[in-house]
Formats: sequence, C-alpha cells, structure tokens
Amino acid sequence: QRGETMTRRYASALAALLLAGAAGAKVKAQDYPAGSRPSQGLTLTQVAGGLDNPLYLTAPVGDRRLFVVEQPGRIRIVKDGRLLPAPFLDITDRVGSGGERGLLSVAFHPQYRTNGRFYVNYTDRHGDTRIERYTARPDADSADPSSAALVLGVEQPFANHNGGLVMFGPDGMLYVGMGDGGSAGDPFGNGQKRSTLLGKLLRLDVDRGEPYAVPPDNAFNRRGVRGERGDRGEIWALGLRNPWRFAFDRTTGLLYIADVGQNRWEEVDVAPATEAGLNYGWRTAEGAHCFLVPVCLRSGLVAPVLEYDHSQGCSITGGYVYRGSRIPAIAGHYFYSDYCNGWLRSFRYVDGAATDRRSWNVPGVGAVLSFGEDAAGELYVLSANGSVYRLDPAR
Repeated sequence: QRGETMTRRYASALAALLLAGAAGAKVKAQDYPAGSRPSQGLTLTQVAGGLDNPLYLTAPVGDRRLFVVEQPGRIRIVKDGRLLPAPFLDITDRVGSGGERGLLSVAFHPQYRTNGRFYVNYTDRHGDTRIERYTARPDADSADPSSAALVLGVEQPFANHNGGLVMFGPDGMLYVGMGDGGSAGDPFGNGQKRSTLLGKLLRLDVDRGEPYAVPPDNAFNRRGVRGERGDRGEIWALGLRNPWRFAFDRTTGLLYIADVGQNRWEEVDVAPATEAGLNYGWRTAEGAHCFLVPVCLRSGLVAPVLEYDHSQGCSITGGYVYRGSRIPAIAGHYFYSDYCNGWLRSFRYVDGAATDRRSWNVPGVGAVLSFGEDAAGELYVLSANGSVYRLDPAR
C-alpha cells in the first residue's frame, strides 16, 4: 500500500551515489540491540477483519466506538465488537486512491459530543491534499458527505510523501502532518523552505476564523520572531520528509514524530509539544546523518531520539505512547513498527533518551500500515491483511 517503499527502492541506486556517510551530531540511541531476545507478555487480538487497507483508527472523546479509515475513501465503525456493514462516511467518489494516496486519517473535534464536527485528510482525484470538515449527529453511525467544508488545500507535485495525519493536540489545535511533496531526495528542497507547507507539521485553530485562524504563537507568526517574507504562519515545525505518523503523549504532552527516511535511516523524534519552530533536519540530514554531502551544518537541527538503518526495515510506521489501563506493565512505552518487516517495538523516553527498548514477540501481523488509539487509551495495530488488532496482555 505504501508506494513510498517502491519509490525509494527504484531510486536507491542513484541516490546511494549521492548519499554521504554519517556526520554531524550523534544520535542518542540506536534501535533494538542485535542479539537480544524478543520480549513476551503481549498478544494481538483481532477486533475487525475484511477491511480495505485500514490506514487509521481513532475515536471521539468518551465514545466506545472505533472509527477505522479505509484508504479508498470510507470510514467504518466497529461497534460493540462488530464491524458495521454501512460506512460512517463514504467519499470514494472524490478520493484519489492508490500507492500513498487516498483517505489518510480522521480527527474528531474535542467537543464532538456537542458540535458533531470531524476532519479528514485525503488526496483528491488530482492528487492534491484536502483537509475537510464534516458534521454529524454525535450519536449517529453515519455522516452526510454533503456537509463537507474545505479547511485547507495543498498542491502535491508528486504522488508520494503526502504525510496525511490530522490530529487535535492537547492545546485544542488541529495539527496536520505534511510530507515534502514526493519524488526522492526532496528535489525542491521543501523540507527547509518556510514559504511552503510541504515537509512541515502545521498547527491550525479551527475554532476561530473561517475556515481556520493561524494561532498567534505559531513558529513564524509570533511578535519578535525573525522571519522572512513569504513565511507560512501555519507552520509549527519543519524539516520533515514524510511523517507517518505523529502522536501526543496523553500524560506528558510530548510530541512523537516517526519520519520515513530516504535510503538508509528511519527515525523517531521527540520534543515538548509546546516548542514552536523546531527543525527536524530533512533534507540537510537523514536521521542523524548528513544527506547528499559528507559534512553539513547541523546547528539548530533536532537530532532523532532513535533511528535504525535499512538492514532492519525500510519504512517506519509510528504509533503511540501507551496510556491505557489493560496493560499497566507497558505504561509509557512508545510503540512503532516497520512496513517491510512487520515487527513490533517500543521504548520509553526518559531524560532525553530512548530507554528500555524492546522488541515484542507478536508474529503474523504482516505489514503494519498504522496504529490507532481508542478513547480509553488502548492501542491497536492496523495491518495490510485487512485486519485491526488490539494490543492485549498475553495469557
């Protein structure tokens, strides 16, 4: 499903000639130590099957239902343990799906129970990103596609690296993950350009202004901030290649970003959610390593907390910090996977470093497309085999 992988493989021979060796700041932690035994204690329980490329799962605050995004353009509901036959929302007629394109995520407004608003991120029939708002009766199992209102549109120069996640942060703002626009090697340098929304994490205030307002404390929208003409005020962070995915820790408020690499390095970045204007480095660096040149200026760039090379996988799939109640032993662990190898790993972030790194023995999940979190903080794994699994304690 993630054409990202295929694009990178075809480009790898040429790009490898340009890719420089490691230089610059040293990464704080390599990934799961070689030769270590996989951890026991977790199992995956299937809660739904027969889905068409399930790419995301979430739930409104206080809602026991699970809302699952299918890539072709549908949102399905798992209710009382059963996948409902009729979709909650069907916009397949306006979604351009295939490869890395499609309906990529949904975010429910924090006050969904009173205002019925939710937001989706998808690529349209022209391949461009659209963030749209819809409304529904909060207790209803279906929404009206005609209630769509455009919040933001972003032109995409290529078919890959769409990012695609919309999520409300702990501050009530809507965050949008945008890839660098695609192809390979960020040919337009979008990751470092402050005049484009590509290669960025955006932060929008959808409760003020129509369709949104730019928060006054955004990275390049604050008084006294030294900016340049043409800087986009929506930008919260820059230097991203293809964030798949990001998440906020419910307890600490920390922001975790899993950024897909080019030819050699996959990375996880962690930073306080309140810090605006952080630069995660792409395309100056891939992970903690200079990209294209053997020596690069890394001053001011945020180094990843964790990285792994392509001997262990090819395309990171970011998840969440576990804050549920079913498995107290893993509270505070950030879970992630890799699209190619299908393993399940986790770590705790302590004093600026990835600690207690574990690989979990949960075979048979297949290619992990995404993770999900329900209203109670329990975690789910979404597989290319069309299934949704809940993370449970092993019996």
